[in-house]
Amino acid sequence: MAEGRGAAVVLGAGGGLGGALLARLAQEDPERPLLALSRTRPERLPKSAHWAPLELTDEATMEAAAARLDDLGPADLVVVATGRLHGGGLSPEKSWRSLSADGLMAAFAINAVGPALAAKHLLPRLSRDRRAVFAALSARVGSIGDNRLGGWYGYRASKAALNQLVRTLAVELARQRPQAICVALHPGTVDTALSAPFQGGVATEKLFAPDFAAERLLAVLAGLTPADSGGFYAWDGAPIPW
Repeated sequence: MAEGRGAAVVLGAGGGLGGALLARLAQEDPERPLLALSRTRPERLPKSAHWAPLELTDEATMEAAAARLDDLGPADLVVVATGRLHGGGLSPEKSWRSLSADGLMAAFAINAVGPALAAKHLLPRLSRDRRAVFAALSARVGSIGDNRLGGWYGYRASKAALNQLVRTLAVELARQRPQAICVALHPGTVDTALSAPFQGGVATEKLFAPDFAAERLLAVLAGLTPADSGGFYAWDGAPIPW
């Protein structure tokens, strides 16, 4: 381990952006212990990375995965790079006529409940005596203040719930680890399976490659201080209204 550096954890390491974050972290510091958490083992796992299976909404697997840090040491960075917009019977609702209990519960389970369980088991494993960061990927459409188009009820509401969870977690975290930071991040529109069906109206310069998005998000996190904890930030570092 590099001097003064703790482990880094990426949840959703099997996804496009999660995988890019993992690769970027390994490139920046090959000696840093990495913990990759995902449903299936990533095809490209850096040599410095340890992998553990994770079902995001299954607390037993979350607890077991987090316990891997007991061998690797306290974490200085946790990134929850998970989310669901469509698939498995889920699709963005264009009207209230499309709302269903099953769809809403599925969106909240992945986009809010899963990250909350991650915080429950990983925040206590953050470094106590130095700067540490817990970040969860949100989305600009989860901003209540920025909502002018409507639609996408389940995704918007579940990401808004995630933002509130992050804000509340940050308040409690500050009491226990004053040097720690807890934030929500908007990565922009990234060229992954999550955004694939909705890229038609996205300008080329606003559709980001996963590696670019990963580099920008890590740069944003590197520039934050404990005073920024509880905030919601875009890929370029700009704050986003709740």
